[in-house]
Amino acid sequence: MTAAIPLCVIGAGQIGMRHIEVAQALPSVDLTGVVEPDPSRRATLVAQGLPVVAQIADLPLHTKAAVIATPTPQHFSAARAAFERGLAVLVEKPTGATLNEARMLIDQAKSLGLPLFTGHHRRCHPFSSAARDILPKIGQPIGVQGFWSLRKHDTYYDVPWRCAPGAGPLMTNLSHEIDLLRFLFGDIVETSAFLSHAARNLQIEDTATLNLRFSSGSLGSFLISDAGASPWAFEAACGENPDLAVSGQDYIRATGTQGALAFPSLTLWQGSDGTATDWKHPLVRVKGAEFAAIDPLQEQMRRFAAVVDGGEDNILCSGDDGLAALEISLAATLSGQTGMPVRTGSVPGDYTGA
Repeated sequence: MTAAIPLCVIGAGQIGMRHIEVAQALPSVDLTGVVEPDPSRRATLVAQGLPVVAQIADLPLHTKAAVIATPTPQHFSAARAAFERGLAVLVEKPTGATLNEARMLIDQAKSLGLPLFTGHHRRCHPFSSAARDILPKIGQPIGVQGFWSLRKHDTYYDVPWRCAPGAGPLMTNLSHEIDLLRFLFGDIVETSAFLSHAARNLQIEDTATLNLRFSSGSLGSFLISDAGASPWAFEAACGENPDLAVSGQDYIRATGTQGALAFPSLTLWQGSDGTATDWKHPLVRVKGAEFAAIDPLQEQMRRFAAVVDGGEDNILCSGDDGLAALEISLAATLSGQTGMPVRTGSVPGDYTGA
């Protein structure tokens, strides 16, 4: 990279500020603007010395890329406006509020020849790509089991929108898990789910269980809950979020014809040399490699800037992959609401999960 990529951040809420911090810290990025329509919020940002504008049209002309961190209902309009300015786009998950919105953004990006990525940043951890490289060692994949259960503090739900339809863990937390499962194990072709709100007794689910069928023929199950206390969740396992407690415990287990893998520790279980891999012979435990902790948002933005500079990347979540993660998340919600399994491709394009 010969020069820093001129990049803007659209939306200056909590996640937007994280992207702003990352952009300011990365030598490969030049933060040219922060788009924030709210006047009082703009005044605060100006006082912090940030290059703030009210709308995308006011951005410096040399800006080449945009990170969109608006509320989900505004992802579509913000991304379309960014494309119309000729900007490469990294949009926070989900790609759009509906499948129709996500598909239109993908089509627009392809027609203009502009990059579109979705902010599923867990792919950017080195242990994620390492897991994908190790998985062939367990043979033909048979099944995967995931368990994400972190009890959100009770006052979390004092904010009204967090109790509204679509604000439960399926649409708030699940899509990151789905993208990671697809990154590791491939396409998901069928989803079924049970939902429960028995713990908090709100109109939204607090717990869900999913059954997944992968295109490879392997099966998966996943429990997700924001009411159950446990040490098992991505954030607890790797310490990605400084605001959440760390346990260091694996939360995903995969089994195959030749062994098993725990994630994210990358603990591998395999047969001994010269012995059959079956229930008559014990498996040997192989400790996984250790990796230095990184800021995945920083690594994601670094990779994004490299693509804008003309490079290629096989780790970032493409617009198509973001669409797939959104579709499976919506399929799980639809299945939970109807009591029927949902095949990929059958979720209505305008369905929001509410």
